[in-house]
Amino acid sequence: MDDCHVPGQILRIALTPGEPAGIGPDLCLALARQARAVELVAVCDPALLEERATVLGQSIRLQHFDPGAPPAATAAGELRILPVPLAVPACCGTLDSRNARYVLATLDHAIAGCRDGTFAAMVTGPVHKAAINAAGIRFSGHTEYLAEATQTDTVVMLLAAGELRVALATTHIPLAQVSEHITRDRLQRVIRVLHAGLQDCFGIPQPRILVCGLNPHAGEGGHLGREEIDTLIPVLEDLRRESLDLEGPLPADTAFTPANIAHSDAILAMYHDQGLPVLKHIGFGHAVNVTLGLPIIRTSVDHGTALDLAGTGRATSGSLEAALRYAIDMVRTGSAREQISSR
Repeated sequence: MDDCHVPGQILRIALTPGEPAGIGPDLCLALARQARAVELVAVCDPALLEERATVLGQSIRLQHFDPGAPPAATAAGELRILPVPLAVPACCGTLDSRNARYVLATLDHAIAGCRDGTFAAMVTGPVHKAAINAAGIRFSGHTEYLAEATQTDTVVMLLAAGELRVALATTHIPLAQVSEHITRDRLQRVIRVLHAGLQDCFGIPQPRILVCGLNPHAGEGGHLGREEIDTLIPVLEDLRRESLDLEGPLPADTAFTPANIAHSDAILAMYHDQGLPVLKHIGFGHAVNVTLGLPIIRTSVDHGTALDLAGTGRATSGSLEAALRYAIDMVRTGSAREQISSR
């Protein structure tokens, strides 16, 4: 759905560019090229966008964001700015860990605005985990940071591209630690959050979820690992008794067939690189990262900072455009469900 044709009141969406040396600022400027029926508020240093616009040969009108004013549609060539100062000027393609706290501050402002109702949702550009960790700040990713900032016990990372939605039982942890993190309690909580998120954010009344096994051939009866027998199967059986529509555990090498994708609403992978290579092969550059389970709506791009493309004009904004559309649709879907439940 094109956001310029979304009916109803004007939504106010926070936009965080992410790593200032990467392509995030370029992508935000790309969004500003066309008029929007939502109010886009870039949470960043205005000097960063002005400098990057100059490098790209693009004109941009930056307007100071007034949270007390009613939301207004965004005209072509303009962005509203909630200013957050960089620690040091950013140079295209060159990381500087001194700006790590700036990156996190932009997220903090967007989160706070979503929680107090200033923003309907937040859309995030790519961050550079290593640059933040180099500043002495432990940071494993947006998903985990948002969970901690909102004091949310269980969140689920879901990426969507076309008909395919892939959720993760574990996210940014070493492969050697995956098995110990997939406990019965955690897996049950993840599936519940995924089920509720598909209902609340995507408007699917009775989601059908396919669940991948952890081991090759889903353990092959215990000969290739017992996690399916000891953990996955008991959890799925318990949740089926609550009328959740679950299939699995399925061997991951055959879970992503066209027939399975067509007849499911999401596929739950056990770890990051079990599910995301398939999704990114299908939809890289226009897929969307969604964090389910939060008390706020957050969507993001499906790619990294692409330092080599920053300021070159070669970065494509398809994934950020899709993330914005998803955020709008999720707000509308949630509002519609609230109206129905209140009748």
